[in-house]
Amino acid sequence: MIAVGLPTIAEALQVTLGQASWVITIYLIVMAAVQPIAGKMGDLYGKRTMFLLGMLLFLIAAAACMLSFSLLWLIVFRALQAIGGAIAAPNASALIRDVVPKEKLGSTFGTFGLLMGLGAAIGPLIGSILIGSLGWTSIFWINLPFALFSLAAAYVYLPSGTRKNAEASLDILGSVYLTVGLTLLTLCVTHPEYANVWTVAALAVTAILFIRQELRCREPLIEFALFKVPMFASANLSILLSNAIMYSTILVMPVLLQKTYHFPVQAVGILLFIFSLAMSACSWFGGALTEKLGKTKLVLLSFLISGAAALGYLGIYQLPSFMYIAVVLLVGGIGGGIGTPSMQTASMQAVPKEMSGVASGIFSTFRYIGGMAASVMVSVIPDFHWLFYCLIALAVIGLPLSRGLVELRTTGTQTEPGNAAVRDH
Repeated sequence: MIAVGLPTIAEALQVTLGQASWVITIYLIVMAAVQPIAGKMGDLYGKRTMFLLGMLLFLIAAAACMLSFSLLWLIVFRALQAIGGAIAAPNASALIRDVVPKEKLGSTFGTFGLLMGLGAAIGPLIGSILIGSLGWTSIFWINLPFALFSLAAAYVYLPSGTRKNAEASLDILGSVYLTVGLTLLTLCVTHPEYANVWTVAALAVTAILFIRQELRCREPLIEFALFKVPMFASANLSILLSNAIMYSTILVMPVLLQKTYHFPVQAVGILLFIFSLAMSACSWFGGALTEKLGKTKLVLLSFLISGAAALGYLGIYQLPSFMYIAVVLLVGGIGGGIGTPSMQTASMQAVPKEMSGVASGIFSTFRYIGGMAASVMVSVIPDFHWLFYCLIALAVIGLPLSRGLVELRTTGTQTEPGNAAVRDH
């Protein structure tokens, strides 16, 4: 809804579109930086507590955004809204891991993905209707009833969270390094004017300091030891590649179809809606099949279909018809959605329950990095032929990753493979 409303916001606040785009940029920066921290805090202070705190902040910030009549205050309150969302999101996934039986985890994450995808699909449509009839502030007050309902339902139905371990601590220095690094990375991608040698050098130094801190810290923000678990590493790398393919499709299609083939914006909106809807529906379908077919087969199928769709995107140059593009985007949506619940389930099952917040935060960060990779590819590859070849290559790379989504077993029983690696760490 924000993306659709950006020109209207710029006009209402009497700023340029570039200046108004900081309303989106600040949200991306904060969401990327805070989610791993929030996941760790959920493990320390209780996931229910952190989820309630996140939704309360989101509610307050959404109300404050409605009353913002200058760009500076809107950016400040959007940052607060992002903090609330970033605290709530990973703890929501971690709570699912805690309360849902293992055999139903895949189907539950499928439903979770369906609802998330539907929100993303209908957001631009609802946003355009609200802005056209009620003005730009409506895209903020529409959040209020949803946030209130979420707060009330969470307070009544979610189980009480665990208390903080007296000996546990939060990696504050690691959090600072991660925030600075992701801020610099986001600025380089979303605002190319900041991508100079000094910014890149600062990013490299920050990355080195962060890795050094995490390796030395007794309770690091990101447990590198978790990546010794094949299922955890494969799940996170898989979502990175999958999101890179998905976001590349979303970013490149409007440019290709409008500038090269002069499709009207309404037609492009319908085509992207087909893509998003297919992805949402197949997320639910893939979740329902997770325990029946297994995570390995579904993730393998996801990359095979995504690769076939990317190959089909090349055919647009020979057959730029609405029907053909609708079909290949439908296939792309199927590929993007059907394996995601298996990836998320594998990431959660690979760690002990008491580390589900950390795992969820890392998974969310890898999702974000995939989106960032898509932005970079679309920006630096002007010939979309080569971009589509890159998407095919990413799908091919994803195929062997699916083999890592297998749980370790002991004699006759299943184990949680994260325990050994974490104990070793």
